[in-house]
Amino acid sequence: MTTTFVFLHSPAAGPSTWEPVAAALERRGRAAVIPDLTRVTEGGPPTWPRVVDAVRDAVPETPLVLVAHSSAGLFAPVVKEGLGERVVACVFADAHVPPPKGLVQAAEERRLEFLRARAGDDGLLPRWTDWWKEEVVAAMLPDPATRARVVAEQPRLPLAFFTERIPVPEGWDRVRCSCVWYGPPYDVMAEEATRRGWPVTRLPGGHLHQLVAPEAVTDALLKLSRIS
Repeated sequence: MTTTFVFLHSPAAGPSTWEPVAAALERRGRAAVIPDLTRVTEGGPPTWPRVVDAVRDAVPETPLVLVAHSSAGLFAPVVKEGLGERVVACVFADAHVPPPKGLVQAAEERRLEFLRARAGDDGLLPRWTDWWKEEVVAAMLPDPATRARVVAEQPRLPLAFFTERIPVPEGWDRVRCSCVWYGPPYDVMAEEATRRGWPVTRLPGGHLHQLVAPEAVTDALLKLSRIS
């Protein structure tokens, strides 16, 4: 049975951040889906049940490889739990690596200070690309057309998203887990993955490197997930 790659995009971004890699997989005869998570924070916390529902509604009845980017990595355990034995591998791509069990949240106190300073009176943050200087954003994206798509679909996340406690079911990481990282601060996540005995690959680049070098990222995903 064909294995399907399921891309969990960052809740701060959108599905287009994975479209070039999904297209590269399909050119190689692989199946790929990108559930839309841009509205999962609507209605307030808890967000994670809506993430699980959005993914469950989007995926076929095939073996699945979860590929999580950025803070979407924190949802991989509950998504894996929700999909059951269909999940055969999890790849964390420049993503938060959850612990084996317990509770996690999307931002630690130092990061929350950064976010609180940017939140509006309505409790909403600006779009993710508006958090950074122009030169930082421009360096992450390959061309103006791609940038326009990425910017247009970004939601404004509530500050509460970053303090929500997300459950981590024990045993979620019994499937093959691995990590590909592009650059700091995800070197810390790569070190944690290495400590836990996971395969780790470095692809130097910015946080949206899958848009800049989709073929190289596709190669890494196939190797790490052992889908050849």
